[in-house]
Amino acid sequence: MATFRIPYSKTFVPVEIPDGNLSGMLDSRVNTFVPGADQETVLDEALDRPIGSPKLEELVRAKRNAVLVTSDHTRPVPSRITIPILLERMRKVNPSIDVTLLVSTGFHRATTSQELINKFGETVVKRERILIHDSKDRGRLAHLGTLPSGGALWLNRAAVNTELLIAEGFIEPHFFAGFSGGRKSILPGIAGYQTVLANHCAQFIASPFARTGILENNPIHIDMLHAAERVNLAFILNVVLDVEKRIIRAFAGHREKAHDAGCVFLRGLAESKAVEADIVVTSNGGYPLDQNIYQSVKGMTAAEATCKEGGIIVMVAACNDGHGGQSFYDNLANASGPREILDRVANVPMEATVPDQWEFQILARILDRFRVILVTDQCDPRMIRAMHMDHAATPEDALKRAFEIKGKHAKVAVIPDGVSVIVT
Repeated sequence: MATFRIPYSKTFVPVEIPDGNLSGMLDSRVNTFVPGADQETVLDEALDRPIGSPKLEELVRAKRNAVLVTSDHTRPVPSRITIPILLERMRKVNPSIDVTLLVSTGFHRATTSQELINKFGETVVKRERILIHDSKDRGRLAHLGTLPSGGALWLNRAAVNTELLIAEGFIEPHFFAGFSGGRKSILPGIAGYQTVLANHCAQFIASPFARTGILENNPIHIDMLHAAERVNLAFILNVVLDVEKRIIRAFAGHREKAHDAGCVFLRGLAESKAVEADIVVTSNGGYPLDQNIYQSVKGMTAAEATCKEGGIIVMVAACNDGHGGQSFYDNLANASGPREILDRVANVPMEATVPDQWEFQILARILDRFRVILVTDQCDPRMIRAMHMDHAATPEDALKRAFEIKGKHAKVAVIPDGVSVIVT
């Protein structure tokens, strides 16, 4: 019997697979990578040797003000470590610089006061000016022209008007942007409602290039790069994390060159060869990415890439925050099935994109080909079933049901962290 530790909320749950049924494990080697230094040293080394850019200290020296874009509560960026280091370096050479932290919520709900404290620590929250982006507040947005796709580019006015724009983030495989990090802090991070909808349109989501680990010819990535360039994102600090959310490598410097270097590094660790499987067990990497069903679609796409047609995906995710998006839920719950959703979305033009369309489009794509059993004891099973998925309270219950459906000799693949791998 093979036993696996699957991330679930802020802990792990064991999953046991009989040896005769196990077809393989797909795992990122970030979890075995040894950085050779503590997290602070890893960050300092990256900041001391920026890629394609002057050092942060040089950029800051003559500036009166700066905006530092940071991630929201749905992302595991270790801002308690990164933000103090960035602020210290900035103020060491320019003590009078006026710095604003801009929380890049994208299309998510606003980060709460307690979530800010959890993310940054009480000292940063108490001392620093923090703005929370609101994609629907047109009064706080500036129009910067048109994206390559033809969509209107609206970005947070604070970022547009600052003398120096910096962003922190983390790099992981992303299910339609190729990779997270870099330019994604700007679009969708601090973009307007209309801009996000255009960038996430049905045509782009359906593109074969809008997939995990793909940047070249990815229409979503191309728009994002343009947005970051247009707003003059001058410097980034992006980190790569292991399963314990510890920093194993950092990349600092030019918005595209540093990000590209980080993606190359991560690809070397994250690629995993697909195996044939009737059942795939996966997760969304635990907290904070498995707080809702919306985010958990990401981990399902890794299983999608290795599961046999008509197979079963066992998705282990707490989803304690519910569905994660009203439009996401409504469009699934009000449809007769995933095929109805796919047929309807295929005819939606860019300018008519609706909120969360990309997420229910991708989940419908998965549900049209596979059966999904969502494993959680922290989410209403009725909600899960309304969204055309099965529910199980434990991995054991889910696997028992999966074997009953696929047979006792069914082959099982395990992806402990579905958002960390690139299935090839």
